[in-house]
Amino acid sequence: MSSDNRIIIFDTTLRDGEQALPQSLSARQKLQIALALEELGVDVLEAGFPISSKGDFESVSQIAATLKKTIPCGLSRCVAKDIEAAGEALRVAERFRIHTFIATSTIHVRDKLRKSFDDIVEMAKASVKLARNYTDDVEFSCEDAGRTPIDELCRMVEAAIDAGATTINIPDTVGYTLPTEFGGIITNIFNRVPNIDKAVLSVHCHNDLGMATANSLTAVQMGARQIECCMNGLGERAGNTSLEEVAAALNVRNGYFEGLKTGIVMKNIARTSSLVAKICHEPVPPHKAIVGSNAFAHSSGIHQDGVLKNRQTYEILTPESVGFKGNNMRMTARSGRHMIRTCLQNLGYTEKDYDLDDIYARFLKLADKKGQVFDYDLESLVFFTKQGENDDDTYRLDRLNVMSGSGDMTATATVRLQVGKRTRTDSSIGNGPVDAVYNCITRLTGVRCKLTSFEITANGAGMDALGQVNITVDYDGRVFHGMGLSTDVIESAALALLHAINNIERTKRIQELREPPKKVDDLVAEHQA
Repeated sequence: MSSDNRIIIFDTTLRDGEQALPQSLSARQKLQIALALEELGVDVLEAGFPISSKGDFESVSQIAATLKKTIPCGLSRCVAKDIEAAGEALRVAERFRIHTFIATSTIHVRDKLRKSFDDIVEMAKASVKLARNYTDDVEFSCEDAGRTPIDELCRMVEAAIDAGATTINIPDTVGYTLPTEFGGIITNIFNRVPNIDKAVLSVHCHNDLGMATANSLTAVQMGARQIECCMNGLGERAGNTSLEEVAAALNVRNGYFEGLKTGIVMKNIARTSSLVAKICHEPVPPHKAIVGSNAFAHSSGIHQDGVLKNRQTYEILTPESVGFKGNNMRMTARSGRHMIRTCLQNLGYTEKDYDLDDIYARFLKLADKKGQVFDYDLESLVFFTKQGENDDDTYRLDRLNVMSGSGDMTATATVRLQVGKRTRTDSSIGNGPVDAVYNCITRLTGVRCKLTSFEITANGAGMDALGQVNITVDYDGRVFHGMGLSTDVIESAALALLHAINNIERTKRIQELREPPKKVDDLVAEHQA
């Protein structure tokens, strides 16, 4: 059982989260996620539903045999063969949990199970007793507890504990309840179930009305000591309670929650979130709390001014505390002079090097045109007076030809670039058409940068939609962005790389302008060396 102030984190990313994905994860992918969740500090990990398939059985067994600190758990219906499968799959672990469930709401009992409530109670009791033959760590769930009449819910909870359940889970399976309502259910269970002190009370909330985190936190205030959740809020329909949200809330508002705490290693949150998103092919929405790309981004001039003076004005927790490198101060048309001055200062410029009023006026024109301005764009305003964003591009795409196909056919590309008044042409092969094009461009420009991200999105709808490619590259330890837009996504990819390379070339020219000319003696010494 949990101590009075310890909240058990029960993660079901590999069960409830995985079953909502477009395709199942491989055993290797599940193990990779399980190990990351163990490093995150998850207490109990629901590894899967062993009876559902041979693959799931083997995956649960492999995870159970591998975990060292986190308790592995398998789900089962209140059916003997389910429980036996879970017990067999988990028996390789030194300690494990069997989680068995049955629906208790009137609509589920009547229309889905088509049995009497008395029959349901007996099935639950028999299942818990059978599970106890395999382990003394048995969890029982009242499916759709949020819509179950309170008298019947309390009766079922008491019967399950008498049968040997050590954890009782109260799921808001369809995300129906509101926080005060759900909190009232928890309070009623504590007040009306005489043997509730013999079990840990758990909650499993869905997000259909956006209440999952609020309901879970209200429940722990009312005495629940286990929260069932998923990384990034994955799960059926609108998802489950987000692990990162409850962990951060209990950490940041620890005083409000009177010292309640989890075992989650906060600095591992960002890394785990990213891993789960990539393996599950479920990108984290930019506005997602705690782990979204906008969670620590500031674009409003008022907000940026406050953060630059004191980060706590607009950041209730630091990005570093959850594993990000820092916040993201985005330069847009909403940014103020303070932000521009600070960015130039970080680039090594003093106020004697530029006229802030002039730079800011030209920055606003560029921001209106581009949307987001990056540090190298701002730096170019110090040295170049041209207003056209691409007026001083070193390289322009003149012609592109690509051949690609399936099977053993090798992708080939021919690229012709315009460099000033001349053109350069080269051909290359690659692992695919984009790789072949990028190999050509790299050879033609001589700029060798590392591609760090590549994203394709449809700009518009239908067959005539434009393909937009956004990339980031690393060059000499600095990040540069590129964007390309065309009805041909290969051309979009080429334009994106050229955009990034032109930004690099512009920055190189600026660096040459910033460096003082070398003396003759220094040039001779360099030549002799």
